[in-house]
Amino acid sequence: MDEDSVLIKLTRDQALVLSDWLYEVMMRSDKLDAIVPDRAVWSGIYAISGPLETTLPEVFMPDYIGRVDAARQRLLDAMGDGEAE
Repeated sequence: MDEDSVLIKLTRDQALVLSDWLYEVMMRSDKLDAIVPDRAVWSGIYAISGPLETTLPEVFMPDYIGRVDAARQRLLDAMGDGEAE
């Protein structure tokens, strides 16, 4: 087994939105199973999810949802897909 690490860099907005999505998908195991049927992939998902949750203080802030929404909108705007809903 290859034990070399791979470094992934994300912006804070990317990390926050990804962490929120992973939490939603992982808390509903039937969802994760439907989205990612190959359980071997789950190892990588869990390896990403844990550090995101422990390094993002926003996860514990009372205005968390607003922060995620704002981060999501900034990412969409940066991609040119940020039309107002």
